[in-house]
Amino acid sequence: MSANFVNSVFAYTDVYHFGLKKSRNGEPASIEQEGFIDLLKKHDAIFLGDTSKKVLYLTFDNGYENGHTIKILDVLNKKRVPAVFFVTGQYVKEQPELLKRMVNEGHLIGNHSWGHPDMSTISDVRVEEELDKVRVAVAEVTGQWQMEYMRPPRGIFNDRVLEISSKLGYTNVFWSLAYKDWDTKAQKGWKYAYDNVMRQLHPGAVVLLHSVSQDNAEALGSIIDDARKQGYSFKRLDELSVKNYQ
Repeated sequence: MSANFVNSVFAYTDVYHFGLKKSRNGEPASIEQEGFIDLLKKHDAIFLGDTSKKVLYLTFDNGYENGHTIKILDVLNKKRVPAVFFVTGQYVKEQPELLKRMVNEGHLIGNHSWGHPDMSTISDVRVEEELDKVRVAVAEVTGQWQMEYMRPPRGIFNDRVLEISSKLGYTNVFWSLAYKDWDTKAQKGWKYAYDNVMRQLHPGAVVLLHSVSQDNAEALGSIIDDARKQGYSFKRLDELSVKNYQ
């Protein structure tokens, strides 16, 4: 099958890799210049919450376990902070006890696809299969039969991917606060993680962190404490009722 034919079948709309203008000095992050703002609005995706309230929403991508999720869960439990964990098939298969703990401690589990593909390059049927396999497997392990949120693998998406997942009952979740934390060979210490997150804090922020990062695990407690000192509170994503697009 030629590349042109594949593109004509699967990628018949523009493909985007999610990006944003980072927050500075407490101002909201912005996607106004990224070219996909109307697409997110069309499919009621989440990027940013209510910018009039100092509320933060923690989300973690769990593609695989790197030994740090237990510490992350310990901190969240001690600080009484909820989160959403977006998991892949590998994580579901290899970490059933951690999945159970997430649910038992009041967190949500979201869908990050079974095999972490670029969904813009696979068929409609395959997109559904990628999402259904995670939903069913998580439910069998944890009893969480309702899965409302998904995060497109690699942050790559197009109209077709958002449309299919929306029809399956998912809200696509992007983020308004992130930094390069996923490279396990480029960890720079807890202070690096702390500084990157704290300098980007803004009301309504949807925070993306990767659980493979040792820096994140070690900085999380200080991030939570010092964000609270600035007047922020933490809520679970299903408490986000106002969506902003800027």
